[in-house]
Amino acid sequence: MHYVKAKGILSAQNGMNLYRGCSHGCIYCDSRSRCYQMHHAFEDIEIKENAIELLEDALRRKRKKCMIGTGAMTDPYIPLETELGNMRKALSLIARYDFGVAVQTKSDRILRDMDLLQKINRQSKCVVQMTLTTAHEELCKKLEPNVSTTRERFEVLKQMRDAGIPTVVWLSPILPYINDTEDNIIGILDMCIEAKVYGVICFGMGMTLREGNREYFYSQLDRLFPGLKEKYIRQYGNQYEVGSPRSRELMSLFHQRCGSNGIVHDNRRLFEYLHTYEDKQAGEQLSLWQ
Repeated sequence: MHYVKAKGILSAQNGMNLYRGCSHGCIYCDSRSRCYQMHHAFEDIEIKENAIELLEDALRRKRKKCMIGTGAMTDPYIPLETELGNMRKALSLIARYDFGVAVQTKSDRILRDMDLLQKINRQSKCVVQMTLTTAHEELCKKLEPNVSTTRERFEVLKQMRDAGIPTVVWLSPILPYINDTEDNIIGILDMCIEAKVYGVICFGMGMTLREGNREYFYSQLDRLFPGLKEKYIRQYGNQYEVGSPRSRELMSLFHQRCGSNGIVHDNRRLFEYLHTYEDKQAGEQLSLWQ
């Protein structure tokens, strides 16, 4: 790990990344792409040493309350968070200043902060987003080796359900010839149904590959699925969007199963929900990127 002094902590759309880089080891990670201009080894975590001070200053100055989003680029609950506690400090500020929060993670470390998540949800709105890639534990350990398994994430979703905190699942990515099966999609959605998730975000049955993450992904295919890299190269070349040959039938299954179980599955509606702040004490909603 290494430290840097950041100039700011919130993006124009109120996104927050306390760290840059990740040690989860997911073989498909888009954040490895060179377009993000990460000028250090991906596993060498960059820690913004003044992040908490910047966040408090930003929240204090904001004229309108809003949702603060985190986890889009780097999971806020990487192992270092246990030692540093920056996410807990950030949640404490968000609660103190009565903002909402939308947290995206793959880690059950989020349970450490259940008290703060509940407090924020009582005051305004807290949404916990969990990525689910495969319903099968052994495959999960191959695809996402250093993070909570699917079953452990499922337990998080159920505990959030019981605590009254709304959840959204990201069903992604779907890797052609690896997890693009009817059995896998049904398995994931059955977990979502049992956990009573609010919605499931899915951009299609496929994945994206570009310079940086493509090379790493192919090296992991060679290690874990010998011969599959050559099949990808023949079929997709250097395409950015890598769709499953079964995309149409799997998307039909996805929409049908979500629809029949009352799970929101319209991406536009879900992103609006994630960005809409609610002041429960005043009975108000402030919509979209205030």
